[in-house]
Amino acid sequence: MKYLLWLLRIIVGVLFIFSGLVKANDPLGLTYKMEEFFEVLHMTFLNHYAFTFSVLMIAFEIISGVALLLGYASRIFTFLLLLLNFWFTFLTAYALYSGKIKECGCFGDCIKISNEETFWKDVVLSVMSIILFVFHKRITPVLKGRAGHIAMLIVTILAFGIQWYALKHLPFHDCLPYKKHVNILEKTLPPAGCIPDSFSNVFIYQKDGVKKEFAADNIPWQDTTWVYVDRIDKLVRKGNCEAEIKDFIISDETGEDRTKEILTTPGPTYLWFIKDAKTANTANMDVIKSLIANAQKQNIPFYVVCSSIKEDAEAFRKKHGLQNVPFYVIDGVVNKTALRSNPGLMLLDQGNIVNKWSYADYPKDAVGVVNQTQNQ
Repeated sequence: MKYLLWLLRIIVGVLFIFSGLVKANDPLGLTYKMEEFFEVLHMTFLNHYAFTFSVLMIAFEIISGVALLLGYASRIFTFLLLLLNFWFTFLTAYALYSGKIKECGCFGDCIKISNEETFWKDVVLSVMSIILFVFHKRITPVLKGRAGHIAMLIVTILAFGIQWYALKHLPFHDCLPYKKHVNILEKTLPPAGCIPDSFSNVFIYQKDGVKKEFAADNIPWQDTTWVYVDRIDKLVRKGNCEAEIKDFIISDETGEDRTKEILTTPGPTYLWFIKDAKTANTANMDVIKSLIANAQKQNIPFYVVCSSIKEDAEAFRKKHGLQNVPFYVIDGVVNKTALRSNPGLMLLDQGNIVNKWSYADYPKDAVGVVNQTQNQ
């Protein structure tokens, strides 16, 4: 039993630490996934707490995983892990059998596994957690007394500190479609050599009040008692021709599509993404305004792409004296996917993503950044 408990501690502990660290790379990603779950569960009143839940859950995964490996407060942490695994199993079961959640996001956006794989993973972890909780008295601590307390304090600081850094700046590793060196225009097209969806024609006939589907080569032509009702296209084989980037559309104030114009402009172009004008962080407005002026002097296009309603965007524009900067419109989901910062800056070169910055890291010299990039 001693060796079995050690094996389970290592498996469960390492998996929870790994899962927490992967999600700590992008806490906002888990926040948006929680909001998606709240939406389908008709619990949208919890959306206001999604960010707090996200940060706490990520930290708990890391802390509890380390606690299990160290054997620290085994009764408390084995019980909490058991509850968490039961909750995860319920959520992944719902995602799998309801079909309302495409991906559970248990390893963030960096590692994608199917809902079925995630569900069975959580079932196995739940069984392991039950064993660990039942035999928690046999778990001996690696560090005792003060040493254990200090170790857990350090882990707790790191669990929250990693998230703080990723939120203030940008994820350490960008796992989303809008990563550096990606050409946005190319990613809006289906991949070369892809296989399209395959459909078959199905005909619906009715007889004696009963409807039945017939394949095209099996239609009951000779039996006039069958009455034609409808024809549908049924998916036979799912293809892989879905573009990686969808719905990336930038429109001006009149509603005219400016996407192709922006993505095909030769040379550098700056896009300043504002997801929500009311909550946008304005700590470095002097830096961004200086950058805008610097870019305009050098004839480098600079656009604001905002997802707020027109009134909020205009109020933000006037408040910060940005009347000479074009304010364009972009979908909110695209906005938060392109940049995990509100606001955040992106440098393009004919549609290629050259660099990205959070509100805390704006470059001070537009020309210098472009020249430095071109020399790399």
